[in-house]
Amino acid sequence: MMSFLQLLSSLITLYIGVLVAAVIFSWLIAFGVLNAHSEAVRMIGRALRGLTEPALRPLRRVLPDLGGVDISPVLAILLAFFVRDLIREYFGV
Repeated sequence: MMSFLQLLSSLITLYIGVLVAAVIFSWLIAFGVLNAHSEAVRMIGRALRGLTEPALRPLRRVLPDLGGVDISPVLAILLAFFVRDLIREYFGV
């Protein structure tokens, strides 16, 4: 059981990294640092959206509309830290 919880904790940490990467990637596109018409950039963007949207979509439905600001990744990261820390604290992983 401990090995499973360690794996789960590691996967949550990895997913936090993916969320951060998706946020930075979207900023780079928004500020024109990356060319959104490049095939490589589109592939990376599609992969990051595919990994993050299942977690962010339900949060966006619940959160109020803040204009052009999307705080759902911040909330998802905070929730992931919370769950990971709960696993570590209660199960000693």
